[in-house]
Amino acid sequence: MSPFLGEVIGTMLLVLLGDGVVANVVLSKTKGNSSGWIVITTAWAMAVFVGAYSVAAISGAHLNPAVTIGLVVAGKFDAAMAPMYIGAQFIGAFIGAVLVFLHYYPHWAETSDPGLKLAVFSTGPAVRNVAWNLVSEIIGTFVLVFGILAIDGPVIDNGSFGALGIIPVTFLVWVIGLALGGTTGYAINPARDLGPRIAHAVLPIPGKGSSDWGYAWIPVVGPIIGGAVAAALYVALGAF
Repeated sequence: MSPFLGEVIGTMLLVLLGDGVVANVVLSKTKGNSSGWIVITTAWAMAVFVGAYSVAAISGAHLNPAVTIGLVVAGKFDAAMAPMYIGAQFIGAFIGAVLVFLHYYPHWAETSDPGLKLAVFSTGPAVRNVAWNLVSEIIGTFVLVFGILAIDGPVIDNGSFGALGIIPVTFLVWVIGLALGGTTGYAINPARDLGPRIAHAVLPIPGKGSSDWGYAWIPVVGPIIGGAVAAALYVALGAF
């Protein structure tokens, strides 16, 4: 399998399971309806594990443009490969979102709130404030990328833990969700947000409402800034 296909499949699994748990919690008449934030953050962390572990040996399991850009800034990944990886991540995220739509197909018509339907696919602010929403995404992604760079695992150099190096990344994503996710829903991944948002816009979801394109740039730009700054600081501190 090529690294391109690895990133497509890994990101598809990430979004299928991550957006899938949100659907289970917020859509009407599901078994997990109203089960809450702990369920969402825990399953998203496990989604990272499944997606990354599945393709770690194939592509290094970036699954996130902010991670790819951070590794380029840190000198740990070839910049010429970055566009291919990022393109694969967006494709995988879109496919994963389509699969969530299909899996929960009867529940869209049973759910009256269009905001909840959008929440399955993409993030949104608890309090809408452009500057502070952007800051939240920058900080959350800074913690993610700085933490990844500190972990000896497959995301960087197929390190001594092999694919099991994904386990500490799983805990990292979990604590980001629990501690920092309450403001914007912690996209911390441009592909995870924009790919499914595009799917929301094009899929025939009953009563879906707006895809909130006015906010859509924040979970793209914020994570890119946060990832790049994290990598630059890590290098400046002589951590490598």
